[in-house]
Amino acid sequence: MTDRLFIFDTTLRDGEQVPGCQLNTIEKIQVARALEALGVDVIEAGFPISSPGDFNSVIEISKAVTWPTICALTRAVERDIDVANDALQYAKRKRIHTGIGTSDSHIKYKFNSNREEIIERAVRAVKYAKKYVEDVEFYAEDAGRTDNEYLARVVEAVIKAGATVVNIPDTTGYCLPEEFGAKIKYLVEHVDNIDRAVISTHCHNDLGMATANTLSGVINGARQVEVTINGIGERAGNTSLEEIAMILKCHRHLGIDTNINTRKIFPTSRLVSGLMNMPVQANKAVVGRNAFAHSSGIHQDGVLKNVATYEIMDPHDVGIDDNSIVLTARSGRAALKHRLHANGVDVSDEARLDSIYERFLKLADQKKDVSDADIMMLAGADTADAHAVRLDFLQVTTGKGVKSVASIGLDISGQKFEAASSGNGPVDAAIKALKKIILKQMTLKEFTIQAISKGSDDVGKVHMQVEYDGRMYYGFGANTDIVTASVEAYIDCINKFKKT
Repeated sequence: MTDRLFIFDTTLRDGEQVPGCQLNTIEKIQVARALEALGVDVIEAGFPISSPGDFNSVIEISKAVTWPTICALTRAVERDIDVANDALQYAKRKRIHTGIGTSDSHIKYKFNSNREEIIERAVRAVKYAKKYVEDVEFYAEDAGRTDNEYLARVVEAVIKAGATVVNIPDTTGYCLPEEFGAKIKYLVEHVDNIDRAVISTHCHNDLGMATANTLSGVINGARQVEVTINGIGERAGNTSLEEIAMILKCHRHLGIDTNINTRKIFPTSRLVSGLMNMPVQANKAVVGRNAFAHSSGIHQDGVLKNVATYEIMDPHDVGIDDNSIVLTARSGRAALKHRLHANGVDVSDEARLDSIYERFLKLADQKKDVSDADIMMLAGADTADAHAVRLDFLQVTTGKGVKSVASIGLDISGQKFEAASSGNGPVDAAIKALKKIILKQMTLKEFTIQAISKGSDDVGKVHMQVEYDGRMYYGFGANTDIVTASVEAYIDCINKFKKT
């Protein structure tokens, strides 16, 4: 007999709070449908009162998915709860997630309050949410640093008020696994009505212990885990869904099962990475590109003799096809569509497939073969056609002992503009030329280049942060030519100016 662990995915709420990784509603629906196919039990779709975009996303996600519970976050504030209820109006299964800080630090400095008043506010919020929905989850923010005896009083009070799930977050990622497990065990043993609610974990990765803390919580009685795809989230991120799912799959002796279809883990990981323009680190557990790679001669020898010598997971179990089709300039649309599907991108629109294929052929002419990271970049790049500002051409002269000069052509809502400038290097020259056309007071604050694959002919990805009119904008560009990628990232920022 195995215990059932519920998977609560907060990629679209906590995960989307990463600077520069915001999704539009259409993209959020794509992710929500992928999470449904993956088998998550609860999708935290957003924080409705925080913005009209979040409110609308919760509504549209509620319409788009069928069986998972749709959850909306609130503070312990009646207006928040009212708005969350409105946003959940189309959800087939709905949950309001409300709560308040319970650590002495939060009580004193954040709320200027006291322990008894915090319990009263927590109970009042749960009762108010209960008027709207049967399924109410309460979070005790900063529970990781909350005194266990007081935390037990809070938990008992909110369960009595009607909470069906109680979330015990390690908000700052401070706890050690033994401490966090002991905290969950204390609640199980000291809260009289604990059998009337599910205990949930929500661990952050500030000290690299989110997964270990979550697992410790599960072993000690938690039966819901709050996780994100690729472990994305505030600061150092959250517990990775893929890590918890595969730990329990590999350690069946724990007797705990999830509803996760693990073969969809890798495609979902790539979908989220591509849409959020957030590359997965190469050595990331389960889904990193090196997770099943072996370079050591000793390791290679062992794997060739018996794969189990160094691999505790079958790549196929997480959706990695180790016999993947290699894409070249001679590959057709069917092969491209197959690789996109394997990476979580379904292209049913033939016109869109044609657009991606045209870009693919141009890239394949520049490279010997095209990687999965490349085609994910291509799948996102076709949306650039709808932008008001587009790069028509870029020509740069540079070299040792030669002053860098750039000529640029832009298409702005159908009108053509050209400019040229010199600069301190090719990127500086290109951006100065661009600024001669886009006459706005904008400042480059951050400029990061990442190689998304290997080799001198491969695609480089540029992340930029530009300040304009007192606000920060994040842009992304990818190209085999890093100067072009830099200009495209800058243009990506500009295209967001009027939308924010």
